[in-house]
Amino acid sequence: MSMTIATTELTLDTETVDTIAILEAEAAASEGTTPARAEIVWSEADSGLWVASYGGYYGGTVDQQNGHFFASDTFGQYVGDFRTLDEAQGRLGAHLHVMLPGVIRPIR
Repeated sequence: MSMTIATTELTLDTETVDTIAILEAEAAASEGTTPARAEIVWSEADSGLWVASYGGYYGGTVDQQNGHFFASDTFGQYVGDFRTLDEAQGRLGAHLHVMLPGVIRPIR
């Protein structure tokens, strides 16, 4: 007996992937299975440019320009414009926790 399985290739844009990840994270949170946050380690890669390592993976950047701090996530998507470095890093961390809920490493 032989079986043929049809396959279909699917291409998703980054916005769709982001939306799916957010919906999955919200569904997990509503079930009470929200995981602990992964550890975020910040490195200053250049003057005014900080890079996030989220659970050992590239998490995004915070870029200081003209007194503003611009945050971008793992996929290069704009997260926001903030007044302080702490605010930008905190918001990017919260965003990553929603976007990448499966990345769990112990918090140190």
